[in-house]
Amino acid sequence: MPLKTHPTIGCCGLDCGLCPRFYTAGHSRCPGCAGPNFFNKHPSCSFITCCVKKKNLEVCAECSEFPCSKFKSDEEYQQLQGSSSYPSSKKVIPNLNFIKKHGIKKFIEQQRNRIKLLETMIKNFDDGRSRSFFCKAATLLELTSLTSSLDKATQKIKTDKIKQNDVKKKAQILKEIIKKTAFKEGVELVKKK
Repeated sequence: MPLKTHPTIGCCGLDCGLCPRFYTAGHSRCPGCAGPNFFNKHPSCSFITCCVKKKNLEVCAECSEFPCSKFKSDEEYQQLQGSSSYPSSKKVIPNLNFIKKHGIKKFIEQQRNRIKLLETMIKNFDDGRSRSFFCKAATLLELTSLTSSLDKATQKIKTDKIKQNDVKKKAQILKEIIKKTAFKEGVELVKKK
């Protein structure tokens, strides 16, 4: 029996269902928080030990002690240098605060919408080099902006008569639209050189 109902959200607030490693094939694939084979890959997660194993909770936001000393402040998370492929720490506190205020069911509904958009981007626009970029966008941009960007890209591909199998060109179109959207929202998706 699984320890958690929703492996796409880390008990610590990470958006596991929007991480590139969640969509990787092979041994390096991450199963999400407490998903299949999780403990072989992450045997000593202190958040899982406290939140899930000891307190039988789904996420730390459900704990009366949240935020405890395991967490940094949101400002500290924002200052952390995220990995090059996934801004894992940027949404920890906002995700958990949302869950605390609105409940995990509402969060999972929104996350499912993000995951659906991400899976569409990966399936139809991933040229083999764009998955991490799409994961970042799905994590950091507003849901309406993601939907709008995908719609604009699809329309441009039709208008410009881009062949469906020209994934490289399709990826380029979507990425440019997403970059403009991110710039307008003040979201950094690409490291400044």
